[in-house]
Amino acid sequence: MTRILVVDDDSQIREMLRQMLQNEGYDVVDAADGKEALKLQRESPADLIITDLIMPEKEGIETIRDLKKEFPDIRIIAMSGGGVVGPEAYLKIARSLGAKKTFVKPIERKKLLAGIREVLE
Repeated sequence: MTRILVVDDDSQIREMLRQMLQNEGYDVVDAADGKEALKLQRESPADLIITDLIMPEKEGIETIRDLKKEFPDIRIIAMSGGGVVGPEAYLKIARSLGAKKTFVKPIERKKLLAGIREVLE
C-alpha cells in the first residue's frame, strides 16, 4: 500500500486530506510541521510527501530541502495558500528544490488526486 505523509499546520486541512486519501486506498500519516515530518519519515518512510509551505516551527521550503538531502529520491508535492509574496513565489522555490508538483490552496480534489497518481508513476 502506498504511504503518504501529509504535512500542514492546519489540523482541518490535515484531517480532510487524510480522509480523502484513505478513501482512495492510501496509507496516510500526518505531521503538523516539518520537524515532525522529518521524524516520521526517518521512523517509517513514506512514498510521497504532500507539504504546505507556510508553517511555524519548520516551514515547507526548509523541510523540502532537508528531506531531499536525507532522502534524495523522495517524491514531494508542495502546496501553498499564500504568504507575504503570494503562493506562486513559494511554489517556484519548492519546484527548484525538487517538488514534483505544486498546487495553490484551496486544491481541487480531482486535480490533487491526478497529481498524486502522476507523481507516483
